[in-house]
Amino acid sequence: MSSAEESRQAKVIDELCVFIRKVLSDPTVAPNCMEVARKHQGQPDARKLMAEEISSTTIVRIREEHSTADELFLDAVEQVLDDEAALY
Repeated sequence: MSSAEESRQAKVIDELCVFIRKVLSDPTVAPNCMEVARKHQGQPDARKLMAEEISSTTIVRIREEHSTADELFLDAVEQVLDDEAALY
């Protein structure tokens, strides 16, 4: 693995660790993120709308140009929505 690839992976890990700390420090973050995601699910540009509202209403900040960590977080949110839909 190249040093550039290792550096990129380290940055993603650091960003995810910051996010996990935010979720653990504020128990309202996860439910609020999921509420926002449910609201925008199925809309055109749903990921963009989710990212904007999550950034404006929680301590989680998702950049306009999503990083790899941002994309992983949004993927996880969508997977939880899919899991919820599968239960019904």
